[in-house]
Amino acid sequence: MTVLQSDKSDKMETITNGPKTVLVVEDFEDVRDAMKILVELQGYRVLTASDGREAVEKAREYHPDLILMDIAMPLVDGIEATRQIKSDSSVSEIPIVAVTSFSRQYHDEALAAGCDRVLEKPSVMSDIAVLRSVLP
Repeated sequence: MTVLQSDKSDKMETITNGPKTVLVVEDFEDVRDAMKILVELQGYRVLTASDGREAVEKAREYHPDLILMDIAMPLVDGIEATRQIKSDSSVSEIPIVAVTSFSRQYHDEALAAGCDRVLEKPSVMSDIAVLRSVLP
């Protein structure tokens, strides 16, 4: 993985030059690490966040090409984080894929909040190829 520069303008330049960047948002560290590895194996650069608040901050700072957003998380859940990202014109164009163990429960709400697709855990691990169909 490429080490990002400390200056904000350098971060944007580093991220936009090279592989597409995916922000993986997941509160469980082991699941987050597994998803990170799977996404990296597909050739993407990966950023991670452990809750919705951090996801919104990283989306605004790094402008990833795609966000894989867990739904049930502490502090700010994935639904609210998606709403915040989609309401911010500087990052609203970033595709967001909801990733949840409760897809039936949250499917409609995730789409209404602005998610482009909903994937169910743990099958997301085998469906990681969906990245190519969602990335711009």
